[in-house]
Amino acid sequence: MRHGKKFNHLSRKAAHRKAMLANMACSLIEHKRIKTTLAKAKALRVYVEPLITKSKDDTTHSRRTVFSYLKQKQAITELFSDVATKVADRPGGYTRILKLSNRLGDNAQMAFIELVDYNEEYTTDKPKRKKARRAKSKKVDDVASSVEEAIIVDDAKAMEDTEVVEDTKGEENTKLVEENPVVTETNETTSNSEEKEEKGE
Repeated sequence: MRHGKKFNHLSRKAAHRKAMLANMACSLIEHKRIKTTLAKAKALRVYVEPLITKSKDDTTHSRRTVFSYLKQKQAITELFSDVATKVADRPGGYTRILKLSNRLGDNAQMAFIELVDYNEEYTTDKPKRKKARRAKSKKVDDVASSVEEAIIVDDAKAMEDTEVVEDTKGEENTKLVEENPVVTETNETTSNSEEKEEKGE
């Protein structure tokens, strides 16, 4: 009877299944993401996550325990050096399964399985954005005040420029008046008045 034996045998004998999961775990540690069937990805997650937890304690005993499962020195070196420091603050859940479309040959459900901390698109280390309303209202007020100050400064400069122009025009008018004698205007006015008197008006 197989009561309580709920894990997936993956249609393989025990030795074949263990060897396959060990190879897949080494590939996952080396490449940080592999593509496989959904059933194998779920079986690999249960297999590899306790080994990653064991790698946080870098002792000879834990290295030998992990080596009894993986049987590859390069993978163990990578696991205890790079991966262990990367997942040091994470309390479990080191892998992520992303479902893909079915395989063309046998229509098997495919999936990516990856180490969570190595996917930059899904990392939560990005700075959180502030609430939009408060930030926008403050920015709008600051921009409005700065624009008003700029307009006031521009108006003041324009007024100064116009005053200078008016003063220069006034000076030019006085120069013109000084150059042209006023006598001609008075002569014209006196001649007009004399003509009127002669006519008897």
